Amino acid sequence: MKIPKIDWNKNTGLVPAIVQDAATLQVLMLGYMNAAALKKTLRTKRVTFFSRIKQRLWTKGESSKNFLHLVSLKVDCDNDTLLITARPDGPTCHRGTPSCFGHDGATGVGFLALLERTINVRIKSGDKMSYTVRLAKEGVARVAKKVGEEGVETALAALRSNNKEFAGEAADLLYHLIVLLRVKKMSLSDTLAVLEKRHAG
Repeated sequence: MKIPKIDWNKNTGLVPAIVQDAATLQVLMLGYMNAAALKKTLRTKRVTFFSRIKQRLWTKGESSKNFLHLVSLKVDCDNDTLLITARPDGPTCHRGTPSCFGHDGATGVGFLALLERTINVRIKSGDKMSYTVRLAKEGVARVAKKVGEEGVETALAALRSNNKEFAGEAADLLYHLIVLLRVKKMSLSDTLAVLEKRHAG
């Protein structure tokens, strides 16, 4: 990843850096970088800021171990603000919340990535009381059958006038499809990559 062209002179050598969750696109925090912090971020792949209070470089997670692993980095049109996407190891905020901007998690389409993350955690836990775990353990054929059943139920619900019922069935279909992707060792990002390629074409 190359160092982008940045106008360091506008703000006495510091530029704001907005960090988003690479999966959910939820805004996690705002920090400030100088040239040294940017270089260290690119070298270590862990987001590093310049702390205006401590007056030194500060890698997010150096105390909590909740690092922000760099995925991408862009500079805005004025070359004085950075937009960073990262994979968080845990809560970003020191208050224990995913974001420094409140207690809520990802919303909108970003919630699908959050749901996928939750499904992955559940499956790894091996909790026998979890429906997700029990379903995943039954294998590809069983989960695929369940997706087929939910697909039919969604289609039938669409033919009826009850949109609340249709939304519920569509939600069930999305959930089971994400479980199937996980069992197939794939992810939503694999599917999105196909859609993005089709859109670009």
